[in-house]
Amino acid sequence: MNINRMRLKGLIIKEFLQIWRDPSSLAIAFVLPVLLLLLFGYGVSLDAKHVPIGWVIDKNTPETQSFSAAFEHSEYFQPHHYNSMTAAQTAMQHRKINAIIRLREDFSRELFKQNSPAIQVIVDGVDANTARLISGYTQGAWSEWLAHLAMVRGISLSKPIEIEHRIWYNSAILSKNFLVPGLIAIIMILIGALLTAMVMAREWERGTLEAMIATPITMIEVLLGKLIPYFVLGMGGMLLSIAMAVFMFDVPLRGSIWVLILCGTLFLLVALGMGLLISIISKNQFVAGQIAIIVTFLPAFILSGFIFDIDSMPIVVQGFTFLVSARYFVAILQTVFLTGNVWAVIVPNAAALLLLVIFFFRMALKKAPQRLE
Repeated sequence: MNINRMRLKGLIIKEFLQIWRDPSSLAIAFVLPVLLLLLFGYGVSLDAKHVPIGWVIDKNTPETQSFSAAFEHSEYFQPHHYNSMTAAQTAMQHRKINAIIRLREDFSRELFKQNSPAIQVIVDGVDANTARLISGYTQGAWSEWLAHLAMVRGISLSKPIEIEHRIWYNSAILSKNFLVPGLIAIIMILIGALLTAMVMAREWERGTLEAMIATPITMIEVLLGKLIPYFVLGMGGMLLSIAMAVFMFDVPLRGSIWVLILCGTLFLLVALGMGLLISIISKNQFVAGQIAIIVTFLPAFILSGFIFDIDSMPIVVQGFTFLVSARYFVAILQTVFLTGNVWAVIVPNAAALLLLVIFFFRMALKKAPQRLE
């Protein structure tokens, strides 16, 4: 592989001048990450807090007041009191509350009796995540309150199993702690693919590619001259995203920043290679941009494990996820940020990214025109 450094340097300078004259590339590299991180970091949250729930207490007693207080002082719920079940059900139908907790008139009397449903919980199941939170919190609050009341009264409460909850790596259960690292993968593949998806197509449209082929410049020099400037921009966008994740959103970075940069380099090269291949094949900037979004952003968003758990997908869909490069980088990001340098996760996923880098660049070189037709 014979590469003339002077020619390559000239091509790189030419591409940087093109970037300077067309600020859209700078906007994609630096403005887009900021906008997406702000949108997802502050605007999108899977944490259910201040969930409106309705309370129907048939008869006020010290016990009913004590139990309802467990919800009054919780940051997760916003209680609304109703005089009847009819009023509470109407409020739920109008989506004013997400659940109804009813304490019957005989609540205090039936507390410790076997098989006596002293509490009724009705949950709106439209939002499954919120419904599970309400059900889980209610069961936990009920068990803890019942045990505390039994201890105060000196009553023996039969509890065959004692459950102790431990949450590792994201103990506060904050959705931003796994959304923001995963979003870095989405940003990088979008930046990488969009930056390079139109560079060769632009040369096709302007007719300048034929002029370059007629010169002593080799195609490998042309591809490297296109790739290196956008690689620099992409790495700048990645470092900006990591800095925002750590310093703006307080996401813990428990692993090595150098491991993250190395793996990010591999992933960015995959994205650039995909964009370059799309640009070579399409020969049209508009078409190249549309294809880049469809084949990179959408699979990365849906099939990478960024939001949707891969293990919960059908087996056939899980098989397709192995073709999505973002799947491997999302696993690395979430591991390095929240767990640390777990090599059993990092090494196999980094190896998969390396194989994809080789594949896409070989395909781009193979499909690139070598001579005038």
